[in-house]
This record gives sequence, C-alpha cells and structure tokens, in this order.
Amino acid sequence: MKRNKIKTILSSEAARPSVLLKGWVRTRRDAKTFSFIEINDGSCLNNIQVIADDQLENYEQIKKLSTGSAVSVTGTMHDSPGKGQQWEIHAIKIEIIHIAQDDYPLQKKRHTDEFLRTISHLRPRTNKYGAAFRLRSRLCFAIHQFFQDRGFTYVHTPILTGSDCEGAGELFQVTTLDMDNPPRTDGKTDYQHDFFGKTANLTVSGQLEGEMFALALGDIYTFGPTFRAENSHTSRHASEFWMVEPEMAFCDLAEDMDYAEEFIKFLVDFVMTHCASDLALFAKFVDKNLMKTLETIVSKNFIRLPYSEAISILNQSGKNFSYDVFFGADLQTEHERFLSEEHFKQPVIIYDYPKTIKPFYMRINDDDQTVAAMDVIVPRIGEIIGGSQREERLDLLETRMDETGVSRQDHWWYLDSRRYGSVPHSGFGLGLERMVMLVTGITNIRDVIPFPRTPGSIEF
Repeated sequence: MKRNKIKTILSSEAARPSVLLKGWVRTRRDAKTFSFIEINDGSCLNNIQVIADDQLENYEQIKKLSTGSAVSVTGTMHDSPGKGQQWEIHAIKIEIIHIAQDDYPLQKKRHTDEFLRTISHLRPRTNKYGAAFRLRSRLCFAIHQFFQDRGFTYVHTPILTGSDCEGAGELFQVTTLDMDNPPRTDGKTDYQHDFFGKTANLTVSGQLEGEMFALALGDIYTFGPTFRAENSHTSRHASEFWMVEPEMAFCDLAEDMDYAEEFIKFLVDFVMTHCASDLALFAKFVDKNLMKTLETIVSKNFIRLPYSEAISILNQSGKNFSYDVFFGADLQTEHERFLSEEHFKQPVIIYDYPKTIKPFYMRINDDDQTVAAMDVIVPRIGEIIGGSQREERLDLLETRMDETGVSRQDHWWYLDSRRYGSVPHSGFGLGLERMVMLVTGITNIRDVIPFPRTPGSIEF
C-alpha cells in the first residue's frame, strides 16, 4: 500500500491524526476480541493490516468480510510489531462497501497461469498480475519519456488502413457489408459499396504513415495497437498487441542500431530504478535469473553481427535445430535464443539480411543481395526490435515494389515522399508485450496483455 494513497483526516485523538483508506480485503483472521484484515488498494504490491476490535458497532458484520470484499476504513496509524510491515491501522470505523460472494475464485493459494487466463477479468487482483500491469503502465510512461526527452514528436497513425505494410497478407478485414448477402459484380464481392469504397483492414504497423511525418518533422514516434491475423498459437504471438515505432530523418542503419540499443537499455534501467518492489516479485517467483539478465543488458554493449556471420556461427555450433540454417533462411526463435543465450550470453543486433526475406521498403545494399535491416535479439525472448534504413531512392523503391508485388498505384502517396525532398531515414518497431516479458520473466505473451486476443479466443 503506497503511503500517499492513505488520506489523512482530522481526528479527535489529539496526538495522532486518523487516516482514510479504501480498498479490497485480501485476507481476514479472527482472534478473541479482534479481527486482523489485510487490505490492498491496488496501488502497489504491499497490503496493510487493519485491526478491528469488538468495540466497533458493526463488528459482527466485519467478521463476515470475505476475500475480495470492499471496505472503507477510518483509523489511526501505528508502528507495526509484525514482520514485513512498517505500519498498521487501528480501525475507528469500518464501512462495508460490498461483501464478495463465498465462491470468489481467487483465494489465498497460488493459481496456475492457465486457470487465470480463464478469468482474465479477475486476474489483475492477484499479486503477480497486479505487478505485471502496473509495470506495463510504467513502461508506457518510460517510452514516452525516452522520445519526448530527445525531441521526438508523437504522431497518431491510422488504425484502419488500405495497405499491407509488411506484405505478409495477415490482415483483419473490416467491412460494413452484409456478409450474408454482399453486393456482387461478376460473382465477386463488390467493395465499391463498402464504407470506404474499397477493402479496409486493421493496421499491422504505423510505419509507412510515420515515415511521412519523419520526412516533414524530423524525428517522430508512433505508439498504439496493431493487429495481425497470423494463425499462431506460440507463447510469443498475439493477434492484437501494442507497438512503438520511431522514425528518424537523416539517419542511417548504424544510427538506427544506436537508437535501438539506447532505447532498450533506458527501459530496462527505468524499470530497475522505479519498479523495484514489483520487479522483486518476478525475480523471486517467476525467473531466478531475471536480475542477472537485466543487469547484463544495461551494462554491456550489444554485439553487432552481420546476418552472414550469424548463419556461419549457427552452422558451426553443432546444435540440432528444428529449422534448417542457410543463407536466405529467416532466423527462428531457436536460432536467436542460441545466439543471445548460449553463444554470446548477451543481447545481439543482427544486420544486413537477405532482401528475399524482407519487405519492399528496406534499403538495398551495394551487393544487391542484402538490405540495411537489423533485429535486436535478447535472451529468453529472441527478437524484440526489428528495424531498417528505408529505401529513399525512388527508382530502387519502385523496382522493389514490383519485385514483391506491392501496388505502385495503391501507394502513390508513399512514392511521393521519394519524389519531393527524399532523405536517408530509418526506424524500428518494438512490441510492448515482448518488452514486458523481458523485464518480468513471464514467458507467455497472453500473460502480459490485459485481455489477450489469440486464434479462437476473443473472450472478455
């Protein structure tokens, strides 16, 4: 319980002011003439003990308080003789706001993550998930602080889009047409009758629109929800997640990597400095090596490794990987984690990927085989940031669009940015949920999103 959440009010007891506290009952136990009630208001991990004696007029009702019940307590603060707590409250008055029913599913025992996912609407009331979502909130603040302190402009990019930034086709379509009886032309659905007069989708990235603002305002960042209709049931993928995507004008790949490393280090250091209490819970109960991992991230320079060298290291490792390793293969999580956890034992930035496995907007290198792309790889997570220098040369961009099947006509506005004042520029994307996983040790993305959206699941 944070001290500043307890309101001080006037008291008739001359030497000791009384306080007002509102919160939920975590536990209650009775002695002969007292009831000891653990209260939490959600502001932090710690509870505070309230001592209610049998002189309170509603003492018999107080003894009926169950876990999850809500109360308002007026009392006086006292030094606590109990271990692990500095204060306790001696109740002068307890107002019972609500008594939770006896079948309240969150009792004092530890529940499995699988069970808690079935009651995502209640799991923030547990210690672990309360800490996780407070920490997520603080990370969001830190993200804004990092970019605002460096003069970046925050830009809101569309959630509805007509383009596929990544070119993977994993889009959620949005329509107002009657799907039971859509208008048809030549046997096909006629989207000219749809709301926007053409097909529309939920965005997979704000990057393309962000580039337009970077080429006007300099350094910008976007931060919002993104959506991918990828039929994946892994612990690292969700259909709805949050992305922060900075775009920097007059910035090459080397500077892009500098920004990405500085950003990760800043966020980890921020959590270690400002979220120590919640972080301690994860270090004790979730990942015993968490603090060592985080300290390595903030203290060591990230390894920078060309993709070709990464392939060579993997091939010479003697490891039997599930996915084959060869030049032109997209690195899988098992490859990334081997490099960051076993080979280097620290974060790695891999750069200069084959153009055949990357989107159209990445800058072609002089070898005409690779692009100026980079991924930041961290222990336990694998890829946490993906970025690139963008192709600023109009002719080469048009060629890449043709090669990858991206419509010039649909992206006329994007090509305009290369016609009028084009400059070298770069950017990257960081998934908020993977960042929360990194700093908490939580291994499943479903457990760092308040209400996860995954294939076959859209509860709550």
